[in-house]
Amino acid sequence: MANNEDQFKKVISHAKEYGYIFGSSEIYDGLSAVYDYAQNGVELKKNIREYWWKSMVYMHQNIVGLDAAILMHPKTWKASGHVDAFSDPLIDNKDSKKRYRADVLIEDHAEKLENKAQKEITKAKKRFGDSFNETEFVTTNTRVIGYREKKAEMLSTMAHLLEAEDLSGVKALIEELGIVCPVSGSKNWTDVKQFNLMFGTKLGASAETATDLYLRPETAQGIFVNFLNVQKTGRMRIPFGIAQTGKAFRNEIVARQFIFRMREFEQMEMQFFVRPGQEMKWYDYWKQTRLKWHHSLGLGPENYRFHDHEKLAHYANAATDIEFKFPFGFKELEGIHSRTDFDLKAHEAHSGKKLQFFDPELKENYTPYVVETSIGLDRMFLAVFSNSLQEETLQDGSTRTVLRLPAILAPVKIAVFPLIKRDGLPELAKQIIEDLKWDYNVFYDEKDAVGKRYRRQDANGTPFCVTVDHQTLEDKTVTIRHRDTMEQQRIAISDISGLVAKSLSMKDWLQ
Repeated sequence: MANNEDQFKKVISHAKEYGYIFGSSEIYDGLSAVYDYAQNGVELKKNIREYWWKSMVYMHQNIVGLDAAILMHPKTWKASGHVDAFSDPLIDNKDSKKRYRADVLIEDHAEKLENKAQKEITKAKKRFGDSFNETEFVTTNTRVIGYREKKAEMLSTMAHLLEAEDLSGVKALIEELGIVCPVSGSKNWTDVKQFNLMFGTKLGASAETATDLYLRPETAQGIFVNFLNVQKTGRMRIPFGIAQTGKAFRNEIVARQFIFRMREFEQMEMQFFVRPGQEMKWYDYWKQTRLKWHHSLGLGPENYRFHDHEKLAHYANAATDIEFKFPFGFKELEGIHSRTDFDLKAHEAHSGKKLQFFDPELKENYTPYVVETSIGLDRMFLAVFSNSLQEETLQDGSTRTVLRLPAILAPVKIAVFPLIKRDGLPELAKQIIEDLKWDYNVFYDEKDAVGKRYRRQDANGTPFCVTVDHQTLEDKTVTIRHRDTMEQQRIAISDISGLVAKSLSMKDWLQ
């Protein structure tokens, strides 16, 4: 665990040192759980958003985009259930005065049992070597079975208590499990209370006439209220989807783990409208399609798993998370939900406007069902960044820090260096940049020895470095160096763009 904590500290400090993420308004001592994306961070974030958008909108003829406003009519949030039901169960520790989400405390406690099960599996792997049959072991080993049964029972009990809104039962469960405050180590807990997560704001010129509004806590409702507008103007036929990326705001009780849980964050969501009765077919389709998208980035299939929800939201008939192995363990990265017709029917009831589709094949009107895929852009950023940051021991015994970002997402694609700062080399390097900058984000550096410059770009995640030397003046060739292998090759200046383009083909990555 300590190693994971150390790794996470390195991720946070590296993100600042290399211009990826700064604390918000840092000169005023910052703002809790609010962050700014710096010069490299904004590029990585944009590239992730674009990779999602192209795969979601451009690769599907029946999915279109939308950018709805952050401020919406307050009735929207009444209809969606957010005014009455968008809350988290909170509990305070009387000794540390720290506040926690009660469900997260229980989930973290349950995860310790899974870690114990994994330790048993690892020990057995070492003991039996190549002859180890993991499937047989986990289904027959009494310890592993016991840990996992306890974990399932714990989460199931919590889900039933939360569904029944039995908050005193949730507190009793925390006490029964002997859960202690991570800070004080004490079991001195307050009662569990519900806490609404929406930020309120005002619209109007004066306090007396101002309308109470909310900053949107999710981007999905902007899609639902525009369902008919998009369907009619786009002449869309079911099944079809509407995709959107944008900011959302939640007054999180415990915002923590860097950019994993923030109060201002960005979502990438797609709502897919289907015939009633066909939602489970599409739910399965989107589960597999989204997992394939994650795998396409090459972060390792072992770092992903599905986690089906024990407690379903009031609008869902099926829900799962794609969890990713962050430095602090497996946590939710993307949610896939079958939302039934809850949202459209609720907006129909509150607005008095029909939100139905006339199906020419069935020759009838109906309210479509919805399958949702929703991913946090900031969480995706953290998944990519934390997985890519690696310390590597080289053949000569020295080490290097390398940020192995998928090349298609890297902020800077090519760094161009003159070997020395004279003899016309800087001028020639800048000419090369003038040509490349039309297609790529390119960086120029002439400070320090070339080896040091390579190391800086390794740590920054730049996939290619181009060095201009005296031979370049003679035969118009340069040295191109590959970040991951450190391999160097001599190529013509005119071939740089083509070589880089091959490694950045969206088609190759997504297929």
